[in-house]
Amino acid sequence: MLHRIGLLGGSFDPPHRAHEILAREAVAQLKLDRLYIVPTGQAWHKSRVLSKSVHRLAMARLAFETCPQTVVDEMEILRAGPSFTLQTLSELQARHPDAVFYLLVGQDQAESFSQWHEWQRILQIAQLVVAARPMMSSETAAVHQWHNLPSERVIQMHMPLMGISSSELRASYACGHPDSDLVSPLVADYIQQNQLYLEPHDRSR
Repeated sequence: MLHRIGLLGGSFDPPHRAHEILAREAVAQLKLDRLYIVPTGQAWHKSRVLSKSVHRLAMARLAFETCPQTVVDEMEILRAGPSFTLQTLSELQARHPDAVFYLLVGQDQAESFSQWHEWQRILQIAQLVVAARPMMSSETAAVHQWHNLPSERVIQMHMPLMGISSSELRASYACGHPDSDLVSPLVADYIQQNQLYLEPHDRSR
């Protein structure tokens, strides 16, 4: 029987509750045998400087440790130079040559997917799973049109509405008023212990 392998990549700077819910929903809805959580290494598309990879990797392991079937993998962090999703999928395909692959992306990532490095080859390896809010039928149809691909190459996975973004979380920590309920307690403790996301003058206090 073919194994069903999922890939969820991202900066995870920090990983938050929406990431955890996405992982759980993907495993349940797609009946995944394994879901790889892969923190970004040197992201080609990120203009800002990411937190140190050791911190993002540690936070990801804490955030997803209770999520079923998930494996946090450091392959992109260990990779030299810019890191591309195609490389990651190719590496996973080499590990699991007989598997079916699913690439999880958010709605915003889906809309810019045609700008990804060799996106056509990505879709030769994996089906795209777009995690989005519940939509009207016209909106659902639009999901399959932004890259002019057949709808069978795209799976729509409905998610609970959660207005959480990593950038807003970082800003809340920087101003000293974090909403720690938006991350797991273990991640919240890690951020505090390592003084992540503070402004430089706050680190010296």
